[in-house]
Amino acid sequence: MAKRLKQLPQDRGSILFDIVFEDGSRASNRRVPMEILGGLDGDQPARELIEQQEAAIAGKAGRPPRGIQSLTRTAKPEPKPIRD
Repeated sequence: MAKRLKQLPQDRGSILFDIVFEDGSRASNRRVPMEILGGLDGDQPARELIEQQEAAIAGKAGRPPRGIQSLTRTAKPEPKPIRD
């Protein structure tokens, strides 16, 4: 059987973001589709999508949504060295 190679999120059509909330908590690797990014708005569409996701999560958890303090793209992972 052939071994399945794992694709990076960027290869699948999404970008990962790290979020710092106003209360000081942090969320890593929130996935945003590439199609909504770019253009003159930059990462603003990603912020809006993540705010919608956070509101949905907070609604299910029965708490108020957290405000986003900062939003940065996750650094691309370093390639792992090949074992001999």
